[in-house]
Amino acid sequence: MMSTTPPRQGQLYIAGRWCNARSGRVETVFNPATEAPLAEVAVGAAEDVDAAVSAAAAAQSAWGRSSGHERATCLRAIARGVEQQQEQLAQLQTANNGKPLSESQIDIGDVIATFNYYAELAEQLDARQDQPVTLPDAGFAATLRCEPCGVAALIVPWNFPMVTTAWKVAPALAAGCTVILKPSEITPLPELALAAIIDQAGLPAGVFNLVTGSGAEVGTALVAHPAVRKVSFTGSTAVGQTVMKAAADDLKRVSLELGGKSAALMFADADLELALEIVCGGIFFNAGQMCSATSRLLIERSIAEDFMARLKRRVDAIKVGDPLDPATQMGPLSNRQQYRKVQQYIQQGLAGGLRLISGGEPQGMSKGYFVAPTIFADVPFDSPLWREEIFGPVLCVNTFDSEQEAIAIANQSEYGLVATVLTTDQERASRVSAALEVGLVWVNSPQVIFPQTSWGGMKKSSIGRELGPWGLQAFQEIKHVVVATPKTQQPPE
Repeated sequence: MMSTTPPRQGQLYIAGRWCNARSGRVETVFNPATEAPLAEVAVGAAEDVDAAVSAAAAAQSAWGRSSGHERATCLRAIARGVEQQQEQLAQLQTANNGKPLSESQIDIGDVIATFNYYAELAEQLDARQDQPVTLPDAGFAATLRCEPCGVAALIVPWNFPMVTTAWKVAPALAAGCTVILKPSEITPLPELALAAIIDQAGLPAGVFNLVTGSGAEVGTALVAHPAVRKVSFTGSTAVGQTVMKAAADDLKRVSLELGGKSAALMFADADLELALEIVCGGIFFNAGQMCSATSRLLIERSIAEDFMARLKRRVDAIKVGDPLDPATQMGPLSNRQQYRKVQQYIQQGLAGGLRLISGGEPQGMSKGYFVAPTIFADVPFDSPLWREEIFGPVLCVNTFDSEQEAIAIANQSEYGLVATVLTTDQERASRVSAALEVGLVWVNSPQVIFPQTSWGGMKKSSIGRELGPWGLQAFQEIKHVVVATPKTQQPPE
């Protein structure tokens, strides 16, 4: 197994070179499965943010004028670099985040696909620039340009290191923006390893910068910096609201990918075995640490008793343990703070008399932030466990009697990120999908995500979209050029 210490883990990446943080401080990063220290990482400060933003601003003009083909070449080089190191990166992802190695390998594939996809879109930009726009008046001509919005601050969370980074860095670079990446202080090691790959991809100095450190210091300084034109943030809804308020001072462009409390709707005609796999994957993948976790399960009453018995057997058999063990199906939570938060919700459910179907007790391991997969049934709709994002392996279940009731319950949430529909009736699947107030619906499908489809939701789950062409548009400004044309000469009489 490779070393879990990436190159330059104790430094920042600014203006095309690795450098020490001006604070001189470092903080320890831990393995959540063992609680053992992994590395010492530099703690950036406002001065480091200013240096990174200044470097990005200096590089913006030339990078913004570069061709889509030139930018695509760099993006493909990053994808190749990731592909060449995918096994090492997966090991590092598992060591720092705690997800099973099989899940980390999926993540690396997502990163490669995202950089390659935005390389294609970058190349297409060359042919699309200065497109003519049809006008109703022959005395004028107009063209359309898509231009980079400028220096972009990218702030990413700890639950999907490298993945959420690729979703932001790739389209930002493809659009012609220069960037400053702020990783989570909990899982900075995969991002530092990715930065080392980007360093070798041929980007001009200052186009990509990385500053590690706390959100309270580095993140705040980034959002407030007057030279930053765009902020793209993924994290909790509460922090997203703070980011949006701070960005409003300079009217910065903002994209926010926030929380979720998503529902899976299971109808009586669903394939039960398929539903078991999809329900478990929707809440126990990455130990439930997903904004898209389908943590509310709605089952048609006529099949609820049978399905719950099957679900209990399936969940009781989930192997929780060492994420490097190929037999492990669920690893630990990624950090101590999240572990305590999830345990508090579970204890609140038990104290409130909720019907426990599975889990509910600590895993009993001497080290690591392990939580048993937990299911509560008949959870009242006003319970905090039903309404609030737990961000852990806790599934809340209730029943419905009609399609209309299921839709109404699913939509009764301040969030609107994703949903899953389980039915063999295609017409019902179409009706329900159309009625759900979410950004993405999976029908009889696991939570597979393609770079070509959008990511984001409604209500408090999101502002804007990532992935697809919409992810590129999030880093672009629209410019029209309108020209008065000479009037047609009239022939002499």
